[in-house]
Amino acid sequence: MSGDVRPGRLKVYLGAAPGVGKTYRMLDEGRRRAARGADVVVGFAECHGRPRTEAMLDGLEVVPRARCDHRGGRYEEMDLAAVLARRPQVVIVDEFAHSNVPGGGRNAKRWQDIEVLLAAGVDVVTALNIQHLESLNDVVEKITGVPQHETVPDDVVRRATQIELVDMPPEGLRRRMAHGNVYPPEKVDAALANYFRTGNLTALRQLALLWTADRVDEALQTYRAEHSIGGVWETRERVVVALTGGPEGDTLIRRAARIAARSAGGELLAVHVARSDGLAAGVSHASLARQRRLAEDLGGSYHSIVGDHIAAALVDFARAENATQLVLGTSRRGRLERFLTGRGTGETVTALSGDIDVHRVTHERAGHGTLLPSRRRTLSRARLIAGPVAGLVLPVLLTVVLAQLRGTLNLTSEALLFLLTVVGVACIGGVASAVIASVTASLLLNYWFIPPIGAFTLEDPNALIALGVFAVVAATVAAVVDRSLRLSRRSARATAEAETMSSLAGSIVRGGATIPALLQRTRETFGMDSAELVDEPPDGGGATTVPAGPGAYLMLRGRTLSSSERRVLAAFAAHVGSAVERARLAEAAAEVEPVKAADRMRTALLRAVGHDLRTPLAAGWAAVTSLRSRDVEFSPEDHDELLATADESMAKLSRLVENLLDLSRLEAGVLTLHLRATTLEEVLPMALAETPEAEARDIEEIPAVLADPPLLERVVANLVGNAARHTPRGQKVLVTASALAGRVELRVVDRGPGLPADGRERLFEPFQRLGDTDNTTGLGLGLALARGLTEAMNGTLAPEDTPGGGLTMVVSLPFAEQAGTTRPEQSPHPVVRRA
Repeated sequence: MSGDVRPGRLKVYLGAAPGVGKTYRMLDEGRRRAARGADVVVGFAECHGRPRTEAMLDGLEVVPRARCDHRGGRYEEMDLAAVLARRPQVVIVDEFAHSNVPGGGRNAKRWQDIEVLLAAGVDVVTALNIQHLESLNDVVEKITGVPQHETVPDDVVRRATQIELVDMPPEGLRRRMAHGNVYPPEKVDAALANYFRTGNLTALRQLALLWTADRVDEALQTYRAEHSIGGVWETRERVVVALTGGPEGDTLIRRAARIAARSAGGELLAVHVARSDGLAAGVSHASLARQRRLAEDLGGSYHSIVGDHIAAALVDFARAENATQLVLGTSRRGRLERFLTGRGTGETVTALSGDIDVHRVTHERAGHGTLLPSRRRTLSRARLIAGPVAGLVLPVLLTVVLAQLRGTLNLTSEALLFLLTVVGVACIGGVASAVIASVTASLLLNYWFIPPIGAFTLEDPNALIALGVFAVVAATVAAVVDRSLRLSRRSARATAEAETMSSLAGSIVRGGATIPALLQRTRETFGMDSAELVDEPPDGGGATTVPAGPGAYLMLRGRTLSSSERRVLAAFAAHVGSAVERARLAEAAAEVEPVKAADRMRTALLRAVGHDLRTPLAAGWAAVTSLRSRDVEFSPEDHDELLATADESMAKLSRLVENLLDLSRLEAGVLTLHLRATTLEEVLPMALAETPEAEARDIEEIPAVLADPPLLERVVANLVGNAARHTPRGQKVLVTASALAGRVELRVVDRGPGLPADGRERLFEPFQRLGDTDNTTGLGLGLALARGLTEAMNGTLAPEDTPGGGLTMVVSLPFAEQAGTTRPEQSPHPVVRRA
């Protein structure tokens, strides 16, 4: 395919349940597109015998279906090759999650066929029910009690250009069913009483609405990012709660969770800012870890970001997540601290929030913080201006005060007060401001307090020395204070970086180390517009790129990062690189595992064949050779015995070969089934004929099951033969049956040594002979073949402990009258499960 082919666009009609009208809407769109001049064909449409839906096919070109033979049945599938050869503009393909009949095409799933069409540049319109989404498979089974065997990966559906929800109230859908517009009349009552109960339909409808809302939300976020929209669009309630690591965090999280729960689909996002200023020094990592677990237990998510200005970082994060509300705790600072340090984080966030609602939540720690003012460890513009001004003004104000107290204090006390002022200025504006304050204080001290007063001359040499020492000490103390603040800044920055890396490591340990999760966390942590993994760095500027392993680069777009942030980013890139490498290794291991399994199977087969097939061959060969010998004259009794030995050996060899062939057919999925109503009285006599130790009880009143009689006979014979090998001499193998909840359970009971729990699944592996009393006979295929044949007939085979000792094998099959209502194409394919 040439590289200039535009990929086709995919549109999905998503419904909450069968019968809401997806196929009708899909065909109606096809008619409308055809009326506008588009080349539209129907690749596959399943009308389920509904006249109104079938009428929508009038006027549309329908590509003939491909016919496939499978297990004695004939099925119809979409002819992918014919659609590709026709090459229309738009193709309508129903049943997105459908599993193709084995051997009918090159893909196992219809969604894979659709991806082929999209890659060829053909637009596709398809339909899907919410229960077929992979991520909701277990949820739907819990709601309806019906397992879904056909699913589509969520990522495949999310890549659709357009997803349209086909919605219908539960009562409306039930009325439609009651009128016969969905199922035939004979199936309506059963459907309304089971899958289509009002509660089920309501839950499925909510799942469909929420999943579609998430998809719409993703599209909205992409649109906002592409158009640089920073304002909040209140499309969904998103509550951001700010955590400091303090004890009040639990209260804030619970309050925010209650706010988010007031509206359907509300989201809770807990965020902690790892900072480089002094306010980050009192963080309790143990409290943060506990609060993270609490937020996740309440259905929220936890985020850690880096920012020097906590208020701005919080508001930026809230805007990036399109949050509608922001929850903070009231300040832990006391009145004196608030008076000395001015406006706090809560007031600043409120001022910056704009159209985001801010909640200030009171708590028991409010107003109980430290009394000392917390100083910023980075010099803001205000402090850069205030420092020099204070260096000039504060010494002057002190001089005015001391002049009023002249005669009360001596020169030493006055010099110490000036020195204290210089230290205070150093704390405000750094060493440069302290030098200004030191020079100003020296001049004022000389002029106003050292004789001769009122002049810049000194009569006493000791006064000159004292003034010089004062200036040196003032400058030295200011430098020491400034250096201490710088070291404190570096220490706090290192603490913030370590905290960020600790949060990342915790995410990896908790299982969130997938590549998309790491990229999302990187984007959030550094407050960037986007983060992605590329094969090579871009040529143009505007992006920050760091290596993330061989042939991989982590590229971030947004603001310019500082050198310290780049160091942290390099660590993030290393984690992303490790995740990439792990993904590659996992993919390679997944490719190797089938080869290893096949090799183990081949080794086991050769080892088993080397002994078990040779034994009957040798016995039969010896008997036939003896009979052909002209050197020995056999009596009639010996002659008959040799013939019986040869016959028995050939029969045993035939059974072994049949087991091998049947197991290989099961593995390939080509075993032919002829399912029909079968009674146990029809099967058990032949199955027990070769095992005199077995007897059947209580099977007369058991309903017929849907099974293939010869295959069910093989299953029972294998189970009975296996049980006989484990049953002590003189005891019987018991075969009983019971009926419950639409299924028949056939039990084969032995009184042998039993089997430990850890050997239950290995019991069904081919070439296993666990605990055999006679480990010299049999390939170990009996139980593996029995399970495979049972599952091919839509049944199950499971081991249970026999009360009083031993093992019971339980075969469960559906009633014939219930299973007979299942469409052949909906029957699961045979599977041989492995331990």
